[in-house]
Amino acid sequence: MALHVFAVCAYRESPYLAECFQSLCAQTEKSDIIVCTSTPNRFIKELCEDYGLPLFVREGESSLLSDWNFAVETAVRERGAKLVTVAHQDDRYHPDYTGALLEAAERWPDMSLFCTRYRTIDALGEETEGSAERIKRILRLPLRLRIFADRRFIKRLCLRFGNSIGCPTCTYVPEKTGLPLFRNNYDFVIDWDTLWRLSGEQGRFVCEERELMDYRVHAGAATMKNIENHNREREELMMFSRMWPLPVARVLMWFYRQASRPYENA
Repeated sequence: MALHVFAVCAYRESPYLAECFQSLCAQTEKSDIIVCTSTPNRFIKELCEDYGLPLFVREGESSLLSDWNFAVETAVRERGAKLVTVAHQDDRYHPDYTGALLEAAERWPDMSLFCTRYRTIDALGEETEGSAERIKRILRLPLRLRIFADRRFIKRLCLRFGNSIGCPTCTYVPEKTGLPLFRNNYDFVIDWDTLWRLSGEQGRFVCEERELMDYRVHAGAATMKNIENHNREREELMMFSRMWPLPVARVLMWFYRQASRPYENA
């Protein structure tokens, strides 16, 4: 049985997957690591063998929602995980990520979600313009009041003006969130909708305002595809419209779209 599991979602032949594995293996506080894929291939299989990581294959068509749910449920079923981080194959986690997580879990036993600040990097791994994260940091200010971060109002305040929580930084507590974790029909705002649901349920959102991961933006990312086909804009407006009257939602959307800039320049 493992306290914490990194469940890596691997797709096709990502040139960044090895970097992700390296960062997880380099954690100062060790965690279990599993790899999950719906696109099994020789590249992923051999890389998992090189790093001694177990590989689990989901049958069926690839989709972020199904693949993320499979990753969380496999971590719980196969490792008995109490804390699950759905690690994105393009990103890197800083060595102190697990340590900060375990410290938070011990201090706040009612925690349902752990998240952190992140650094934005480009395809070459170099730090790039991170205006989106700076905006999100402002929106996350309510979560700095950790003693009140179990309150519905506080949790929702950091989500009403946009999704201020970086999806790859998140660790979930399945005993608090329930399974399946992701329960919607979106292609892009899967995490925002899930966080909105969790914000209305019991459990504390704990945000560690340190840069504990590198979030990579590049032309092949799923976010870029959702920008190109305008799906991101459609789904984000749908989320805002659930929280605000439509005219207000459109105004907020105009400002929130600025977060797309790092991807548009990838």
